[in-house]
Amino acid sequence: MSDAPEPRDPEPRGPAVLLAGVGAVGARTARQLVDTEGIGRLVLAERRPDQRRAALDAIGDRAVALDDPYGEWPDDIAIVVSALPASGDAPLARLAIERGVPFLSGTEDADTIDELLALQPIVRAASASVVIGSGLAPGLSDVLARHAASALDDVDEVHIARVGTSGPASVATMKRALRERPREWRDGAWHEGRRRPTRELVWFPEPVGGRDCDAVASGIVLLQRQFPDAQRLTVRYGEGDDGANWRRAGDAASWGAVRVEVWGRRGRARDSIVYGVVERTAVASGTMLALVAASLLGVLDLGRPPGPGVFAASEFLEPVPLLTELARRGVKAATFEGVGGESPVTPARG
Repeated sequence: MSDAPEPRDPEPRGPAVLLAGVGAVGARTARQLVDTEGIGRLVLAERRPDQRRAALDAIGDRAVALDDPYGEWPDDIAIVVSALPASGDAPLARLAIERGVPFLSGTEDADTIDELLALQPIVRAASASVVIGSGLAPGLSDVLARHAASALDDVDEVHIARVGTSGPASVATMKRALRERPREWRDGAWHEGRRRPTRELVWFPEPVGGRDCDAVASGIVLLQRQFPDAQRLTVRYGEGDDGANWRRAGDAASWGAVRVEVWGRRGRARDSIVYGVVERTAVASGTMLALVAASLLGVLDLGRPPGPGVFAASEFLEPVPLLTELARRGVKAATFEGVGGESPVTPARG
């Protein structure tokens, strides 16, 4: 028997990813990236030593760490993926643009989305790419809306509702969204309402069930880019887990869900299609963020990546390949049939 040591696995070949932030969502994004064939090493940029060490311990030799996402980066970085709190995205995006590296954000914050969209002139001038709307909602919700729209002859209404948070930063973003004035697209124009109770009972897949949800501005501008001719577009957020996640400052293991309701014409009849997703919020958001990154890098064929500019992920991802890959990784969409919380659910079909 030979006493020679077993050969070590060769260093992974493929594009290197800078992942900024390894909290609840970022840690799951990292795990999904490591499990994606064709991804090279991960560079984890995280200022909190405990979070940084936990992520390195979970991933092992595939990752190295930086203590500052805004400092120097290795020369081989092929994409920057942000799972930072909302305030960190725009400064990091500007650095990525200056350094000629595509930037991907999973933010759900309305003001941050507007700030990133405002970078359009400098992004195009630099022939760079910035992709937003890459989480649960906005993100997966918008892809489901496209999927539903493909079964209709035309679309006149889209209504998205979401519950669940994935850590303290996500809780802060949702609380801010529920405090600020909601925004709605109606009859070809924007309407901003006063912040007053606008609660509506929305049914999500079990075990979430019925939740009271309020109109918000989060993600609505990205939905309007996708459905500019629709008569009405709304986004609503609701509190998950009967309020327990607020008290725990956003338990990463809490349930999240989205419901996507699309109305339009099919033949001579007006019809609707309703999709739903339920999963641990951080798991769904982190998996979605990783798959968008893999698609941008060309290691997964989920849609043709865009050219220079600021785009939403749903503008280039193909719904069927994306939903298939999400289901393979445990995040499954379903179709509601019937009404109310007792409706049977069947897998979404391509």
